[in-house]
Amino acid sequence: MPAPTAPATTDVAGDATEDVATLLRDGIVGARGALPVALVDGLRDDVEAAFADARSRPGGTIGRGPKRWYSELHPEALGGFAELAGHPWVQAISDAVLGPDWTIVEIGYDIPFEGAQNQPWHRDFRAPEATVRDRRLTSLAFNVTLVDTEADMGPFEIALGTQYDDGADFDHEMFPPKENAPRYLERAVRKYPSRGDISARSALTLHRGTANHSTKSRPVLVLGIDGPEADNAAHHDLAVTRDYYAALPEHVRRHLACPIVDELQPIVQKHDIEGLVMGETED
Repeated sequence: MPAPTAPATTDVAGDATEDVATLLRDGIVGARGALPVALVDGLRDDVEAAFADARSRPGGTIGRGPKRWYSELHPEALGGFAELAGHPWVQAISDAVLGPDWTIVEIGYDIPFEGAQNQPWHRDFRAPEATVRDRRLTSLAFNVTLVDTEADMGPFEIALGTQYDDGADFDHEMFPPKENAPRYLERAVRKYPSRGDISARSALTLHRGTANHSTKSRPVLVLGIDGPEADNAAHHDLAVTRDYYAALPEHVRRHLACPIVDELQPIVQKHDIEGLVMGETED
């Protein structure tokens, strides 16, 4: 088993240039203590309430393997959405990698519970030509752990630098052949973030959730962002009400391109990842 590895960190008040370079090289970078712990604890309360509601209705959640669920929610279900989406580090990384016209397309959460198993190595969607050919990222995912991650809780594992792998021979262009696993294990690091940390990654970097041997859940919030070339919004159903949209700060509002409605409807999840929904696992 790979040894615990702390995420690359940053001074969140400083220049993001070094962090962008790390992200483009490794496929992931982290900011320690970027959010107040009290705000993160509030996010966890909101996620747990949303998960209870989602599990009570058809299509509210999607399985991502044994004892592991994913669900998406509307921004106003999170009391700290504006603080996260408007965080200076989040905005600086997004501007530098995607340009100023990026949009928020996903707010979701992944929860592995006791008994969750190793997922197969995967990326979250097919790699666009711009990434494979030109080594240019067109989207980003920001992760916020809602608990202090411990070694037995099934930490996130990522194979550094694999965001540029072609993937043409991957199953669904997302799941690499199992014979590739030794290469990923050589590059793999496990992440042990604490409440308040934010990470930015390419969802194309080969990664997996690992087995949760604890009795605790490990909820993680995901903020998905597209640059102008990406089309991941088609997999998501974000919406905001008119009053909520009007009350958001301008630097957050300008990055929301989702429908503005009079009344929100429950989201029927559609961002399934077939190899994970089917419950396939690997050692």
